[in-house]
Amino acid sequence: MISMSVRYTSIRRVSTLTDVINKRLKPELNSIHQAGTWKNERILSTSQSSHIKIENSPNELLNFCANNYLGLANNSQIIQAAKNALDKYGAGLSSVRFICGTQTIHKQLEQRIASFHQREDAILYISCFDANAGLFETLLKEQDYIISVSY
Repeated sequence: MISMSVRYTSIRRVSTLTDVINKRLKPELNSIHQAGTWKNERILSTSQSSHIKIENSPNELLNFCANNYLGLANNSQIIQAAKNALDKYGAGLSSVRFICGTQTIHKQLEQRIASFHQREDAILYISCFDANAGLFETLLKEQDYIISVSY
């Protein structure tokens, strides 16, 4: 027969970085709540349109805050073009253009944009961050500074 004894010891909770961050942020978050400026995420249960429904709400709402102001997100021709592009090109890029290359559809769009603006060329970026990096790395030198003010 095997005999086992179990010894219990008290476990002391160790402060983690998360605890430290939460302690510092809690007063600020409380003041945001108290000021009535806390933003809760709205979960849409319908497509983006002029009228939407929000999860757990029975009411249909008039949508004044979408970037879909032209109503193109629900346009049947746009949706079909997107489906065709998905069938032909897949969903998303596998990497940045300088690693894996540039797709023909992107080069065609760049040429159309350049032509529209009467320029020699244009370049597409996947995000504002990348566009800024591309611009700043090209124009700025080591001794240059960028000062950004936001409200």
